[in-house]
Amino acid sequence: MKYSNLGRTGLSVSRICLGTMNFGWTTEEPDAHAIMDSAHAKGINFFDTANVYGWGENKGLTEKIIGNWFAQGGGRRERTVLATKVYGPMGEWPNEGKLSALNIRRALDASLKRLKTDYIDLYQFHHVDRATPWEEIWQAMEVAVAQGKVLYVGSSNFAGWHLAQAQAAAAQRNFLGLVSEQSLYNLLARTVELEVLPAARHYGLGVLPWSPLQGGLLGGVLRKEREGKRRLEGRAQEQLQKHRERIERYEAFADELGHEPGDVALAWLLHQPAVTAPIIGPRTAGQLDSALRAVDVKLDEKALARLDEIFPGHKTAPEDYAW
Repeated sequence: MKYSNLGRTGLSVSRICLGTMNFGWTTEEPDAHAIMDSAHAKGINFFDTANVYGWGENKGLTEKIIGNWFAQGGGRRERTVLATKVYGPMGEWPNEGKLSALNIRRALDASLKRLKTDYIDLYQFHHVDRATPWEEIWQAMEVAVAQGKVLYVGSSNFAGWHLAQAQAAAAQRNFLGLVSEQSLYNLLARTVELEVLPAARHYGLGVLPWSPLQGGLLGGVLRKEREGKRRLEGRAQEQLQKHRERIERYEAFADELGHEPGDVALAWLLHQPAVTAPIIGPRTAGQLDSALRAVDVKLDEKALARLDEIFPGHKTAPEDYAW
């Protein structure tokens, strides 16, 4: 495994981040524990979760599964850079969601209890809260940091100007501010190249792409379809039909390179200068193993240019649409 600093910090994290969204939802607890043990065995030290994972009536279940894994000891917690998130509603009563100082305090304590730990390495805002001023948000986080409950703060699903707004408010308070941004980013979804990635690079934020395979569309879906291993339905099938021609070219190019399509998609992200670690969400140990190959895939300038030809990206705004 290779490692990189998270943004401008001194925190060292693996170039692949283990996403846990499936734990307790499609992956049972014993299998989730096995996946996390396997991740550690392969050098992955960066785990991402959220307080709402488990979904519906089971919100918080994923954090509980991770907490039970930590409770087994053996250095599991000490060797993990743990990231979780706050924003989504955990109940129907007022102040049980978003980023008020009250919810941040309550949600953080609840996450710590479920995770069976006394601190969060990276506490992330799961979405921008347009109704809460940054003075209130940063004051709440300053308290959490002073208490030793949080070490670093990150964001997710922020626009570029939200990152600028957050960092300006943090700078006024002499606070470190955001150190990472978690965004939808992959070969098929490159909108963040307009403003989010330039802002992240300017402010020294590590970018953590979620859905790096675009729901499996970049993971060899056509080959699996031909082999009868996977058949998409509904919206996923509609997206496949929309992008079928490009995906056909992409899978053929991956064959030329001698790599699996999913490995190429992850490797492409790892070649982007703003990216610290793509977030993979394996449902099985086998899916984890396949994702790790991407760390060692080298793409030269010719290969990167070919991928840009198949999946055109964006210039930095405003040059993308103006002079």
